Amino acid sequence: MDTHYEKWYSPSLGRDMELKVYGRGGKPVLYIPCQDGRFFDFEGFKMTDTWAPFLESGRATVFSVDTMDKETWSAKSGDPYWRIRRHEGWVSYLTNEVVPYIRSFCRGYGWQVDPGVMTFGCSLGATHAVNLYFRFPQLFDEVLALSGVYDIAYGFDGYMDDEVYRNAPVLYLANMPADHPYLELYRRNRAVICVGQGPWEMPDDTRALHRVLVEKGIPAWVDYWGYDVNHDWPWWYKQAAYFVPELLK
Repeated sequence: MDTHYEKWYSPSLGRDMELKVYGRGGKPVLYIPCQDGRFFDFEGFKMTDTWAPFLESGRATVFSVDTMDKETWSAKSGDPYWRIRRHEGWVSYLTNEVVPYIRSFCRGYGWQVDPGVMTFGCSLGATHAVNLYFRFPQLFDEVLALSGVYDIAYGFDGYMDDEVYRNAPVLYLANMPADHPYLELYRRNRAVICVGQGPWEMPDDTRALHRVLVEKGIPAWVDYWGYDVNHDWPWWYKQAAYFVPELLK
């Protein structure tokens, strides 16, 4: 498959950021690695093998980015006020720098209009993927989230301010008014949220998000896999192989 490496200085973060592109053509996919992960994890953990049929046939192109979790969600001893603002810098990097890069890249292989982008991640990567999808439905029109954690307390314990709230989809979706314009976008877009019920999985987080989606009439395919399905790569390969063809239809 085609691959391409990029690195640039991010004004949003004040540091160099790296990403890698896999494939050339089809649906653009923003891959967010697992907790504390790096841009090369999509390849390093061999998720490329699962996606290879779609990447090599021109049905999808994956853009794999770096996380900032070590300075944000994982830095539990740090000041949560600054950690969440550092996280917001990363969100700005993705939306204001990476998405324009993705669109420019896609125009290079024939897109006549700016495409919507799928977000994809496993574990904390799924958490971020879901948040991006619901916060920016004008940019991200599909999401595949596997084994995510949707309780903001996972990263910020009891701390709450406006920036934390903006990154807590269970909260901001529950409070979204019935006439909010995003609701119509959600109904046009497509979400797949999956979790197992075996060791190290947290299905109650998915159930809490699922309840809010049902209450708000927001469509999503929320799938609960069995009690033998644990929080690990072998299951994420199987889940991606199962769901990706549906999202790429």
